[in-house]
Amino acid sequence: MTGAQRGGRRTRPVSLDRFLDDIESRPLSLVVINRSAPAQIQTMLEEAFVGQTVTVEERALPEEDDDVVVLVEETDGTVEPLATSPLSALQETILLVNSDLYRTGTRGIEEFELPDVLARLDEVRFSLRGYPESDYEKLLLIVISRYVERHAWEAGRGTLRTSFQRLSRIEDERGTRDVYEKLAAETDVQTHVYGMPDWTPSPEFEVITHGGYTDDFRDSWFVVYTPPADATVEGRHGESHVALLAIETSPREWDAFWTFEPDQVEAIEGYISENL
Repeated sequence: MTGAQRGGRRTRPVSLDRFLDDIESRPLSLVVINRSAPAQIQTMLEEAFVGQTVTVEERALPEEDDDVVVLVEETDGTVEPLATSPLSALQETILLVNSDLYRTGTRGIEEFELPDVLARLDEVRFSLRGYPESDYEKLLLIVISRYVERHAWEAGRGTLRTSFQRLSRIEDERGTRDVYEKLAAETDVQTHVYGMPDWTPSPEFEVITHGGYTDDFRDSWFVVYTPPADATVEGRHGESHVALLAIETSPREWDAFWTFEPDQVEAIEGYISENL
């Protein structure tokens, strides 16, 4: 481990984590409307966001549909709905699944759908734990990763840059390997992968590898897509650019955010291309 230790967390030089410092908290709430699903589902959703700046609430509104989740933002006393998704969509994405669904490739990239209420949690800083500390929190990062990869696959062109901490994860996780083989075989996306260099892909696996041992290689988890300069790309949530950035601040604990803001995505992509 590099860097000094203080309070169990790592102190780091200016690096990829500087982008996290620009993210400010937003007063957001996920509101479950007219829940008919078991109470356990509500508890699981609350546990998935425990300790975050996003709160989880429950309301009964007779004039509204059942089992709907609304993402709302409250500013100066005004409540604005930002997105709506069926509660079942969150169950199928982060509540009633585990990471094996994504690691083993049980659900292919072409089948993956990101609920609107999760997509619109962009520009929010999260502190998330992996298993065994939490069963649900890290799944949020996994599903956003899959979404960025699907966005790149559907665009068919552009640049994708992904960090795995260890390059061997591409080989070890069947679902991940399938995604990147699909990108290589079916698209013209220029795909760059980053991590400690403990694996070398075969020549037919058309990815560009970048290996290293600095903190940015060891501790970062990013999936960053930028479209070609001459192309108009629009994803399922209206975005052209998308990036997930997470930094492992201590074992199995991550500070993270995702963004659809083109200038922010290009700044992250520029840092990666110049420094890793």
